[in-house]
Amino acid sequence: MELPLVVGVDGSDGSLPAVDWAVDEAARHGLPLRLVHGSLWERYEGLTPSVGPDRPAGQVSADHIVASAAERAGRRNPDVKVSTEVLPADATDALLHEGDNATALVTGSRGRGDLKGLLLGSVGLAVAARAHCPVVVVRGDQAGLAGTHRRILLGAGDPATGEEAARFAFREAEARGCVLDVVRAWRRPAHGSAEAPDRDHQERARTELDELLRDAVADHPGVRVHRATVEGPARKVLVHRSAAADLVIVGTRRRQGHLGLQLGIVAHTLLHHAECPVAVVPRRVHAETIP
Repeated sequence: MELPLVVGVDGSDGSLPAVDWAVDEAARHGLPLRLVHGSLWERYEGLTPSVGPDRPAGQVSADHIVASAAERAGRRNPDVKVSTEVLPADATDALLHEGDNATALVTGSRGRGDLKGLLLGSVGLAVAARAHCPVVVVRGDQAGLAGTHRRILLGAGDPATGEEAARFAFREAEARGCVLDVVRAWRRPAHGSAEAPDRDHQERARTELDELLRDAVADHPGVRVHRATVEGPARKVLVHRSAAADLVIVGTRRRQGHLGLQLGIVAHTLLHHAECPVAVVPRRVHAETIP
């Protein structure tokens, strides 16, 4: 049985595009959609007035949030199977828990409690940096949200740790029937030498790109792939190119047994500045393999 696509809802304006995007994504892949809201209303039950004899105001609010989201999802695509859940946990813990049995997690770029000056809400950042399944943060301009570019962008990472992201990108491009742009950024060393001219660094980037894509290309021969090696910082290159993409995908590493935030500078920058939704695809690695 296919694992559901899980989207976090909190009743905020930021979660509405996430619901819409998740409905479309679930329909594309033939997945059930699970709407999850984390609520700790039980802690404050004695501090809030009851709406009825058995229903505290906090419970009514939480139930209303998921019911409204489910109604919105049904209006967008009645063929997508939708379920809802209110979990007794804060939003981050609720989504991380659900991520253990999800195809992917989807969040908005800003939540109900986030300060207006923040580029990305704390929940989206924490989930993207800790989840062990792919996480999509729905952000960007209307063209990117609507998928009108017909183009997916993959930031090609190290072949040793970027395979999961590559497979995710090919599945996404295949489901959408669109072009997959794969970009490998490279930079000349600060202290270059005549023995290692720029063309050597570019050729190495091309070789690593081919190595990363070899298996995914074989598994998805129908996907149209455009490959590019570009000189410059990967985070800047990908942010710039995200303006012409419907989704940008990057990989990240999850060190087993490490409980802190694990998010590289490229993913972190995209989550704050990309012009389209961002998918962060983790790959678990043993701690001893990380330098």
